[in-house]
Amino acid sequence: MGKRPTEAIIDMQALKHNYREIRKRVSRSTKIMAVVKANAYGHGDREISMTLEKLGCRFFGVAFAFEGAGLRKAGIKSPIVVLGGINSGDIMDTFRYELTPVVFDASTAALLNGHAKKLGKIKPVHVKIDSGMGRLGLLPEEAPSFFREFKGFKNLKLEGLLSHFADADSEENGYSGKQLAVFIGAVKKIRAMGYNPPYLHMANSAAAIGCKKAHFNLVRIGVMLYGAYPAPHFKGRIKLKPVMKLKTRILYLKKVPAGFSVSYGRRFVTQKESVIATLPIGYGDGLPRRFSGNGEMLVRGKRAPVSGTICMDHTMLDVTDIKGVDAGDEVVVIGRQNGDSITADEIAEKTNTIPYEILCNISLRVPRLFL
Repeated sequence: MGKRPTEAIIDMQALKHNYREIRKRVSRSTKIMAVVKANAYGHGDREISMTLEKLGCRFFGVAFAFEGAGLRKAGIKSPIVVLGGINSGDIMDTFRYELTPVVFDASTAALLNGHAKKLGKIKPVHVKIDSGMGRLGLLPEEAPSFFREFKGFKNLKLEGLLSHFADADSEENGYSGKQLAVFIGAVKKIRAMGYNPPYLHMANSAAAIGCKKAHFNLVRIGVMLYGAYPAPHFKGRIKLKPVMKLKTRILYLKKVPAGFSVSYGRRFVTQKESVIATLPIGYGDGLPRRFSGNGEMLVRGKRAPVSGTICMDHTMLDVTDIKGVDAGDEVVVIGRQNGDSITADEIAEKTNTIPYEILCNISLRVPRLFL
């Protein structure tokens, strides 16, 4: 089978650099949980996790049990925490693959406890407190009742308490401060009930840089591992290297006259005789369709504008003003070429989204090449 010209190059040296830069910014007593959900934000969860485990990372975070099972099958030995919670259908895999579930309701805890009892095991769990995110977790006022019931679950071990910030990436930290206070207050009450969990964790990438009080003894790092920033104002606070380079090649070149329309909806019409390059990459590969008409890609070190609507399988560029362009030339969508670079952060800004979405959306039909 022939090699597809569209591919994502995953730079493991950049990954190592980012991990070490983050490691410098948290105390030695604080462990790092690498968040590798959603296929490691599109980078390849198994390969990324194996590299980080060799670097000394001792916790991995996934959203769902099947993601954790995949890491175990790949040979990951470190604890894997299922951050998104589990349902009744996940119970067996949670034990089979030694996954650490996050729980936030007594019924799930009871199911886990019952299964652990049958197997004669003690199952470690982390319990989530909703300090103001409004998504998953016990409300602080629900925690005393939950933990009174938890005392009856003799085959469960409370290994961790966690919460999640709603806007730690904001330049205004007022709400984050309130959330932190709520979480600390809940932890104190839970400890007063006789619990002493080994791990407390609340800090995500943004809080790992912007809120040392939230570090506790475990931080959860996602997007910064992959070289993107939680928000633009973090760029001056830590030096990261993009891990993914997304590139393709010109499939076809066409000279067209002035007044010629390109792609669906005829949203782009040439103002002069032009050269249009067609690329074998589109929204089926993860390019945001909102990049149509306002995006750029690198060709021969120059920026070429995206011309017309991005299609499922193809994208067109106006390369009229770039000398020497030929079919087969490399086109960089994300990454560096001849001194210029385009980042996931830049694409996110132009498409009114966040770099997390840009990276996660690079589809599985784009081959990954690990360097």
